[in-house]
Amino acid sequence: MGDELHTRSVRLGFRTPFAASTLLSFLSARAVPGIEETRDGTYVRSVRQPSGAAVIAMSPHAGHVAVRVTSEGSPDLDDLHDRARRAFDLDADATAIDTGLAADPTMTPLVARIPGIRVPGTFDGFELVVRAIFGQQVSVVGARTSLGRLVSAAGTPLEHPSGGITHLFPTAERLAELPPEAFGMPRARAETIRRVAVLVANGELDLSGGAPPRETLGRFGDVPGVGPWTLAYVAMRALRDRDAFMWGDLGVRKGFEALGLASTRTAMLARAERWRPWRAYAVMHLWHQDVSRRRPRLRHRRE
Repeated sequence: MGDELHTRSVRLGFRTPFAASTLLSFLSARAVPGIEETRDGTYVRSVRQPSGAAVIAMSPHAGHVAVRVTSEGSPDLDDLHDRARRAFDLDADATAIDTGLAADPTMTPLVARIPGIRVPGTFDGFELVVRAIFGQQVSVVGARTSLGRLVSAAGTPLEHPSGGITHLFPTAERLAELPPEAFGMPRARAETIRRVAVLVANGELDLSGGAPPRETLGRFGDVPGVGPWTLAYVAMRALRDRDAFMWGDLGVRKGFEALGLASTRTAMLARAERWRPWRAYAVMHLWHQDVSRRRPRLRHRRE
């Protein structure tokens, strides 16, 4: 790569309402050291492209999100803008979603409290899968700390760091060759990541969103160690399934209980039928309902 950096800026529009502070809070709480951070209301992260590394900064404003791309080489701006839109869920029809969820009286106050809630996406499907597996049965803080160690050890250093952004997330090829003990987690979960990495590196698993979601989830779900929680989380954030429902998530269950709703699997699935086809947005409301009532510790799966 050359030494010259290129900076481009653009404004991305969205449909109002847009719960920007809620979105940034979600991303900030899960920001992995070395690859992403939130600075003064701006989400910043590194992104890998064929032309080289880029750092993208996204700042929500009234009516638009300001995007600034700083890159080594000539970036594919159309690709970055598409990924930015998915990451911030900018194409969501917020009015239709809010109206649909608020039709259930139990959800009405949640929608009124956070109108225009978004389901945060991802810039990279493989990265999201690795993050999901790291997050199985541990706290959000614990997962991001462990992921930060992995990024430092196996990520690609940036020639031009930006603040705390120092690396690109490790590639599937790199993680496929790591020994299980290098992941700093139980061996079974490390093996799950390595198996997924091999499939992605060999082109047998497409996590970009380009393949049919059912095909992707079917192949992904065959990997030992991938259960319903992980499948739903990946469907929700990487594959943009707006109706994904994480009935096995502890935070969702606590959200049900905070609303005075029964939290057995049968009761949760039955109630969630009222929220179709927007159940992923209901999950976001339930997570934030849980946060508003208590200090979260374990908020992850039961697989």
